[in-house]
Order: sequence, then structure tokens, then C-alpha cells
Amino acid sequence: MAATDRFDAIVIGSGVSGGWAAKELTEKGLRVLLVDRGRMVEHGEDYPYEGKSAFEIPARDRMPAAIAKSEYFALNGWVSPSTRPFFINDRLNPYDYDAPNKFNWVRPSVVGGKSLTWGRWSFRWGPNDFEANKLEGIGTDWPIRYDDVAPWYSYVEKYIGVSGGRENLPYLPDSEFMPPVPMNIAEQWLKGRLEGEFPGRKLINTRLSNITEDKPDQGRAKCQNRAQCHRGCSFGAYFSTQAVTLPAARATGRLTVRADAWATNIEYDPARKRVTGVRLADANTGKIEVIDARMVFLCASAMSSLHVLLNSRPADSERSYFHSNGALGSAVMDHIFRVNVSGEIPGMTDYVEYGRRPGGVYVPRFRNLEQEELPFKRGYGYQGGAGRQASTPEGFGASMKHGMREYGPWRFNMGAFGECLPYDDNRVMLNFCKTDRFGTPLLRFDVTFRDNEIKMMDDAQEQGMIMLRQAGLKNVNSYRGKHVPGEAIHEMGGARMGRDPGTSVLNEWNQAHDAPNLFVTDGAMMASVSCVNPSLTFMAMTARAADHAVKQMKAGVI
Repeated sequence: MAATDRFDAIVIGSGVSGGWAAKELTEKGLRVLLVDRGRMVEHGEDYPYEGKSAFEIPARDRMPAAIAKSEYFALNGWVSPSTRPFFINDRLNPYDYDAPNKFNWVRPSVVGGKSLTWGRWSFRWGPNDFEANKLEGIGTDWPIRYDDVAPWYSYVEKYIGVSGGRENLPYLPDSEFMPPVPMNIAEQWLKGRLEGEFPGRKLINTRLSNITEDKPDQGRAKCQNRAQCHRGCSFGAYFSTQAVTLPAARATGRLTVRADAWATNIEYDPARKRVTGVRLADANTGKIEVIDARMVFLCASAMSSLHVLLNSRPADSERSYFHSNGALGSAVMDHIFRVNVSGEIPGMTDYVEYGRRPGGVYVPRFRNLEQEELPFKRGYGYQGGAGRQASTPEGFGASMKHGMREYGPWRFNMGAFGECLPYDDNRVMLNFCKTDRFGTPLLRFDVTFRDNEIKMMDDAQEQGMIMLRQAGLKNVNSYRGKHVPGEAIHEMGGARMGRDPGTSVLNEWNQAHDAPNLFVTDGAMMASVSCVNPSLTFMAMTARAADHAVKQMKAGVI
């Protein structure tokens, strides 16, 4: 590609946000270059372990310690032999892992990004999520409210397909739903017991971007209940860039995709206060190239986008063009978790479940929705499910074979996800003493969970055990792991939206205060994180920002 090629917009990153940006901008008439640091993955062709049994996968899909040690800093169970083709090699592409506070940065390295391997839990934020910062005097006030995003939630949901059940909960608004993935008999039993024992608390169908009805207009078939989504799905049964937004953008004839293109920084004209293009390094050859465009959408995922923004600076300065007010890189967040509660459900041993559902059930937030005297702010929810495990083989011969046909009791397990507050001193920065293979300073983390989050997880552990015991489960126990930011893979913040240009990086339309033709629509934009999975909000906000951007371009403002 010649440096003189002209694009209306460059989209950096091709995950849930970048895919939506490419779709919306091309469908509205723009010529778009979509760049990603990872290799190309074609839908249905490049899913090497889709549908494979354990014996067909190296090491029976258990990551060998030698590979983990040689390639990864932030393994922690997220990368296995079947998903390894989708993830980055940390040793080849390091970050500053020796920072004072540990942050496990889990990164993909393919076109499609984390849309290929994400958990697919899809929730709307509620009105209180956009208002909490202002009401509590914490962080910066969101410049928008739920009603600003609600029509864009609907727009996205109708297109991607979200399965779930209507509950009419004001703090967890309903989506435009396909039929839900049904609860199994044990979960139905637990729902009745838990809601009866704890009025106001709910156990509901999971809300997933796994479709339960075919979408023939998109060439997608409903979920086949294989529970192998993280390996890629040729049926297109869950939302991914490959299955949903990339085909739509390609169909316009206005999209150019460039894989193996590492965006090191955004080019900027300080006199005009406009971005002018993107500097790219070829991931295979190291060749450097600058591509011009009238507009840039930065969607590389939160920490990668911050890396690009922080490194967008004058040659003689360590300070970014977009760091004029000191806000860039601050208030980085992730969900706190690693609290699990489980127990044995009595009876129903005549029943077994066939198929492998892509999700289970959800207990929505119930803390701090009303005035409560609690030692922490905000709240948490639980994601879980019930199932029966096959019996452990014992003995040998015929008796062992017959024993393997038996199942153990029904067990229910749920894990808590809690909200992290937006602390200004939870920061990322560049380490100018260490550089990557393209000469870019490494990203350095100083992010920790605080007393508020730890007390929240204390409560989640205690309340989880109380609920399961009082609902009638037996042998209830809990597990508490080490809480390390980054491990939930819901990293957010660092380029927050805000009303005040003096304390935020982006305005209400995701435009940079220092460059109105730069839009950031991934997790970096978040001023707070709620306690629910964020990807649906990223998609809705991206579609909203793209609509505004095109209107501004057509009006001659950009």
C-alpha cells in the first residue's frame, strides 16, 4: 500500500469496538482502513481446533508449563493450546511486567481481537451506573446518561442477537431479546428457593450474544450448544467481528483490512489541533509507514489504546499531545473477582443435562441499590450455573466402564464480579528505559484494588454462602483467590469521557478534547465500570460515536 493512498477514516483495532466502527463508517459512505497488529483470521477457515475432541488437541488442551513460561506473562488459565493461536506472545511483545503493582495484561494478536474469545455475557448498564460518580462525588461525572445510550443498545442488540429473558429490573434494563438459553432443572429449583428466601434478589437467565434463532440475512445459524465458543464458531452463533461486523463492512466495497500492522502512535498537527494519520510498523518486517486520513477511530482495547495515545508525542518530549490536562492514563479499572461459592443441590438425580450450554444463570446486583449502611460503595453480581459431573473412574474392566456411566450429584457454582472505583492514581505510563522491538517505550502499570473493593468481595463471599445455605444447598463452601487487576480482562479507563475538558480526555461523543477528529470508543473511554460485563456498552457507544462522526464530517466540521 502506498503512503499516498487516501482514506476518510482509519480504525485501529478490530475487536468488538473496531469491528463496529468499520461497519458503521463504511455503511455511511466512508472509505475506511482497518488495521490490526495481529495476523488475519478468516471466518470458518482459521479456527484450527473448532469442534475437536480433547485427544485431537495438543496436551489435551492443557497448556504445558514450558510453553507458558516461554511465551506468556499473564497466562492465568486464559490461554490454552486450543486458543493459543489467537493470543499474543508476551516475550516477543513485552510490557513492563516488573512494575511496582502487578497487572496481568491478557492480549489477543489476531484480526477480530478478543471478540473471538470473549465470554459473551451481554448486559446493558442501568441509569444508576451513569449517575453514581456524580451522586457519590467520585471520579468524574459521565457526560451522558442511560437515555442517551438506550437507542444505541437497541440498535446493536437487534443486529448482533442477544438471548435472555425480560425481567423489568430498573437497575439492569432489558435488551432486545431473542429467547433465552433455558435454565436446567436444578437452576429452576434454585431460582424458586433463592427468590423465596431473599425477596428482592433474583436469579435470572444469562444474557448472551449467542443467538438462539437463526439470522439467515447474516449467514448465521443458532447456537449448537457445543460450549467451544472460544475456539471460533463457523456457525456464527455468537457475536464476533469475523461473523458479524467484518462481513457487513466488506460488503460495502469501502473497507481495506491490513493485518500485521502495529500502530505505534497517532500523527498530530498541534497548530490545527487535528490528527492527520497513523504511524504503522509492519509486525513481520519492522518497516515503518505513515498513513493519512481525515479521522481516526482508536479501538485497540483499553490498555493498547492508552499505549498508542501516550506514545503520540513530539519527538523531543515524553508528554503526549493528548495529555495536556494530566488525565491521560489515570483512573484505570478492572472488575474485581476471584470469589467463588458452590454447593450441592439435593435430589433430582434422575435427571441429566444433554448438550453444553454457552452460559448459565446470573444473580444481579442487590447491594447499594437502596440506602444501606455498608462498608463499601457500589456492588457486585454473580455468574454461575448448575451441572452434574461424570463419576471418577475406579477399578478396571466392566465395573469401571459401568461406573463411568454414573453421574455425581447436582452442584451449583457462582463467581462474583465487583465494581472497582475510578481512582486517579491507578495509572498506566510509558517506561522510557525499556522499549519494544519497534522502539516504542513499554507500557508500565501502577494499578491496585483498594479497601473498598476488598470489603466488597468480603461481602460477596459471605452473602453467597448465606444464600446457598438458606436456599437448601448442602456442603456449601467458598474459594477466595488473589485479586490481581487485569485478570478479569475487563480493563477500562485511562482516557475517560467527561463534561470538563480540564479533567477528562474525551467529550460526550467520544471525541478527544485535544483533537475533535480522534474518537476513542473502546474500554479506555470509561469513567466508571459498573459491575456487569462491558462489551455491549462498548458496541453501543461505538455505533453512537460513528453516527456523530459522519454527521460532523458531512457538515465540514471534521
